[in-house]
Amino acid sequence: MSVLPPCPNCRSEFTYTDGNLFICPDCAREWTSVTATVEPDAKVYRDSAGNILQDGDTVTVIKDLKLKGSGGVIKMGTKVKNIRLVDGDHDIDCKIEGFGAMSLKSEFVKKA
Repeated sequence: MSVLPPCPNCRSEFTYTDGNLFICPDCAREWTSVTATVEPDAKVYRDSAGNILQDGDTVTVIKDLKLKGSGGVIKMGTKVKNIRLVDGDHDIDCKIEGFGAMSLKSEFVKKA
């Protein structure tokens, strides 16, 4: 029995082959054995549904979020465009219309 390499993008162990390509069912990445190198310390950011997030994605807020300090609320269903992923307690830096710049946790959004 041969052992297939994990996905170089999301590190999923459920890869399969199609001809000379390796395919990841989790993130849909396709690669050959030559291109299977990736940074070992690359962090993968996922939304509430497990989808992989990338810089520039558009996400939707999945629940009402109370803002600390101002007393405002970001309503469920609010679309946030052009996110930027960062390390820290809050994974997403973004600008929300009417609220300005802020940070969100990836567990409270889903990819649009």
